[in-house]
Amino acid sequence: MEKIKAYFKDVHHELVNKTSWPTWSELQNSAIVVMIASLIIAAVVYLMDFSFDHLLQWIYQQFY
Repeated sequence: MEKIKAYFKDVHHELVNKTSWPTWSELQNSAIVVMIASLIIAAVVYLMDFSFDHLLQWIYQQFY
């Protein structure tokens, strides 16, 4: 039981004293960057899906 208490005490010490936490503005900026990147990636995937769908429809119409 003492080992478990010591482990959690060490974890708490690590999180409080040794971890550098970002500021609120840094978190907001990072969240905005992630949202914009996600939207760009989603748009690229959508455009690829849309173009391949139309390309395959055109190919199928040529042969059937």
